[in-house]
Amino acid sequence: MPLHIVRNDITVMKADAIVNAANESLLGGGGVDGAIHRAAGPELLKECRTLGGCKTGQAKLTKGYRLPAKYVIHTVGPVWRGGGCGEKELLISAYRSSLELALAHGCETVAFPLISSGVYGYPKDQALKVAVDTIGDFLLTHDMTVWLVIFDRDAYAIGGKLFADIAAYIDDRYVDERADSREQQYRRMMAAAPSFCAAEAPGSLDEALSRLDESFSQMLLRKIDERGMTDAQCYKKANIDRKLFSKIRSDVHYKPSKPTAMAFAVALELPLDEARDLLQKAGFAFSRASKFDIIVEYFIARRNYNIFEINEALFAFDQSLLGG
Repeated sequence: MPLHIVRNDITVMKADAIVNAANESLLGGGGVDGAIHRAAGPELLKECRTLGGCKTGQAKLTKGYRLPAKYVIHTVGPVWRGGGCGEKELLISAYRSSLELALAHGCETVAFPLISSGVYGYPKDQALKVAVDTIGDFLLTHDMTVWLVIFDRDAYAIGGKLFADIAAYIDDRYVDERADSREQQYRRMMAAAPSFCAAEAPGSLDEALSRLDESFSQMLLRKIDERGMTDAQCYKKANIDRKLFSKIRSDVHYKPSKPTAMAFAVALELPLDEARDLLQKAGFAFSRASKFDIIVEYFIARRNYNIFEINEALFAFDQSLLGG
C-alpha cells in the first residue's frame, strides 16, 4: 500500500519492478516499450528472445539490467476494437497478471504505465478507470506500493462529463482568498468555529484542560469500531500506509495532515457533516479557498467513497492526492 498517480518517465522510477506495455513478440516497439528497451540496454532484448513471446492479457518477467528497477514485467494489453471484443477483461487480466507476478517475486514496489492507452487506442478515461479499479482491488488484500505513471498531462484524462461536473462545482463554491476581504474571511472563520456562551467559558487552565474532548485518533478508532471494520480494512480503503496507521493508533495525540484526515473520512464513508467533525478533530475544516477541499467535498456529498476515483479527479485538476 498505497496507490500513487504520478507524472514521470517510467524508465527512471526506482521500484522493484516496472511494467512494460509490450507487444506479443516481446521484442520491443514504440512508445513505452521502446523507451524501456533503450534505457535497459541490449541485454533486455537478448533475454526477451528466450521467452517465446506473451499472449494478450498475460505477463512475463525479466531482469531490469541498466534500469533502476530490479525487474521488468512485460505485459500485453488489448488493441481497442470498439469495446465489444473482450478488451476490458483482457486489460484487467494484464494488470492482474503483472501484480501477481510481482508478488511472486517478492516485489514491494511496482510502477505501471497506462497500458493500451497509446497506439493500441484504448480510450484514456476508460483505460485509467480499469487501471485504478484493478490495482485498487488488488491492494485491498495485498501490501504493496504501486505507482501509476503518467508521462505527461496530454496522456491523461478523466471522463469529460465528470470533469465538467467537478469544474462547475468548483466554480459555484471557489473563493479566491486574494479577492476576499478581511471582513469576509473573518465571518467565514467565525461561522465555522464552535460557539461558546460566556457561561461555558472555563475559569482556569485546569478547568479548560478537564474539558478536552476526544482526539482525532480516539474518534477515528471509535468510528472504525462502530462500522465493524478492521484496522486493515480502514487504512487500505484510505490508501494509507500501515506504518502511518500504527503511529496514529499508538499516539492518542497524533495530528495527521489534512489529506490523511480526509482520506479516513472517505474510508469510513462518513456523510458530509460527520466528515467535517472528523476533520475538525485534526484541526482542519473544508475551505472554499481550496480546490482540493472542494473536490473532496464534491465526492463525499455524492456519497462516492472510492478513494482512487477521487484521486483521479484530484490529479486531473493538478491537486495533491488523498492518502499515501
